Amino acid sequence: MRLDVILPTYNRHRLLEKALNSLLAAEVPRGLDVRVSVIDNNSKDNTRQVVEAKFKDFGGRLNYIFEGRQGKSQALNTGIESTNGDLVGMIDDDEEIDRGWYRRIQSAFTENNTDFIGGPYLPRWSVEPPRWLPRDYPAVIGWIDGGDKVQVFGKDYPGMLMGGNAVLTRAILEKVGPYSTALGPVGDRFLAGEDDDMYRRLLAVGAHGLYLPDLIIYHHIPPERLTKSYYRHWCFWCGVSLGLIDRERPQQVVYLAGVPRYLYGRAARGLLGAMKQLLSKDEDPAKSFSNELAVWDLAGFFYGKHIYKSAG
Repeated sequence: MRLDVILPTYNRHRLLEKALNSLLAAEVPRGLDVRVSVIDNNSKDNTRQVVEAKFKDFGGRLNYIFEGRQGKSQALNTGIESTNGDLVGMIDDDEEIDRGWYRRIQSAFTENNTDFIGGPYLPRWSVEPPRWLPRDYPAVIGWIDGGDKVQVFGKDYPGMLMGGNAVLTRAILEKVGPYSTALGPVGDRFLAGEDDDMYRRLLAVGAHGLYLPDLIIYHHIPPERLTKSYYRHWCFWCGVSLGLIDRERPQQVVYLAGVPRYLYGRAARGLLGAMKQLLSKDEDPAKSFSNELAVWDLAGFFYGKHIYKSAG
């Protein structure tokens, strides 16, 4: 069984080095052939030097690939096209894998007839998280925890497959096609949605996936992500991304003015909750901010569905 780990990166050479060190330190079980491909997405820092300095440590199992066409989706597609393993794993450059990550991958695909697997992102805080941090918006900072039980991805699982901790068979990737280059971050462009789009396409073709609580990665959370302005910005542009996806693949829900009606309800409840919080002597800063973010979700979706003109 061969696993190709795809690691797209853009101007994060210090964090990239930590990610590579974790890939080196993890236990590789007998029978699993692991190769790592770093996809340099037009970085201007010391990314190439960091990767080349690790060649000897990896013993020929580390590749450096330059992809000048910017965009995370483009980098992922290049990585997938440039490799040929039975399995394709993906992590981000600001993550470190658990020592048992490889072992869990091997057991999952040996013991189950599954097409893809994903697992939790556990936070590594750079600073103490603020009191206003809303726990119902964990994806903003990449804090993903689907619980302590194995679950089947689909309508009964509340989350989705996130590309920073995902392993898919090459066969299913060939069936669903590449990541959408109209979605996802490109340089400093703040769009997202590439994972959501891929996940919907996986389910649409009947792919079987498992959430594994012990397929763990550790995600570095820098101070600049722990600001209210970052949360507002992220929620708006995530909404834009979902609006763009909805243009092509509408949901099976009731719509009002081209927007799912439940988003209006959520925003209205958020506004009402915010007003109640203002009048309350026992204001909960996390709940209050969560109420506000529901409005940013709606505004972003409406903009993405009706106004945003170019994803390029």
